[in-house]
Amino acid sequence: MKPWVRYLICGVAGLALGAGGAYRRIHTGALGANSAIGPWTTGKDFGTAGASAYTRAVIALRGILALPAHEARYYNAAVDSAGDPLDGKCRYRVSGRTIPSKWWSVTLYDHQGYLVPNQANIFSVESSHVPSMAGWTIEVAPAQQAGLWLPTGRIDRFELTLRTYLPDDGGIGNLTRDQLPSIVKEGC
Repeated sequence: MKPWVRYLICGVAGLALGAGGAYRRIHTGALGANSAIGPWTTGKDFGTAGASAYTRAVIALRGILALPAHEARYYNAAVDSAGDPLDGKCRYRVSGRTIPSKWWSVTLYDHQGYLVPNQANIFSVESSHVPSMAGWTIEVAPAQQAGLWLPTGRIDRFELTLRTYLPDDGGIGNLTRDQLPSIVKEGC
């Protein structure tokens, strides 16, 4: 085989593997995450001029409006606290304490970043609906639950996004594992 043919085959194969890997990484990206804190992942370059190409691609794909860190911080979970993928046929307890920000919300999305259709038309729980900030629980399940509830629509995989607005530290640091909610599977 002539050398130029080998170079051509290697070049085409390299481009195909590189493009395929980039496509997979961006489509499975957790909001441009670069830090893992328990089941939650986050990045620091949302909404900044210095955002990496990876973060920009994931934000463009997911269609979120990313605000700068001093205005909002984003945390995404595709797994529970035990590290198992979140399954829409199972029931989870998301529980936390006071989150150091002016306002926060937890929203349920499918793995592609879209809201999950459900008969109750409930897509998010926000801090103003939480009766006690000292300790709170959100039930995430396919069937209606008492108290705060996010319906999963029985989809195979889902993700949770915690948005914290006007963080107390001005967005300079990540929340700690103790400050972020736990996600515990209660059954399937």
